[in-house]
Amino acid sequence: MSIPSIELVWPAREYLPRYLHALERGWSPDNLRPEVASEQLARIHANAELFLAQQIDREAKGPPITLPGGNIVPRLPGFSMWIWDGDFCGSIGFRWQRGTAELPPYCLGHIGYSVVPWKRNRGYATRALQLILPHARAEGLPYVELTTDADNLASRRVIEANGGSVVENFVKPAEYGGTDSLRYRIPLAAH
Repeated sequence: MSIPSIELVWPAREYLPRYLHALERGWSPDNLRPEVASEQLARIHANAELFLAQQIDREAKGPPITLPGGNIVPRLPGFSMWIWDGDFCGSIGFRWQRGTAELPPYCLGHIGYSVVPWKRNRGYATRALQLILPHARAEGLPYVELTTDADNLASRRVIEANGGSVVENFVKPAEYGGTDSLRYRIPLAAH
């Protein structure tokens, strides 16, 4: 498969109409909580500038996070970038804790991504993950971890194509689906 011509862009007003279009078509940036689409639509309509500003929160100053089970936890430092090929293709997010590569138990991985259904199977997730790794390296992390359901072969291929290797087989907590899952680690050695 050839490498798709995509870029990661910072969420901005110029890209927002296409992001809105994807949400309106039923895409969600959260694979575990589809209702995030309607929540984000409401936030954008209430205050688009605030919504955009909150997509980049390196200091974790934004509001707390509601987990799939309904628990509310402090926000981690992080940001989202949008996958762009001339049109909106999806999003990829990166989160971390200052001073450590470890994550709190409620956070299953450093990086999460979601490609819109009408642009899947084109290599976009693989390339987006490749493009975000230098951002993770810039935060000083020695590695990033990602998790996926054990039977999600597409996601496994994305992670493995970017140097990920399995470090743990586990069952996700019920609020995350309770599925057999794999934890991958991608080393971020300086290049």
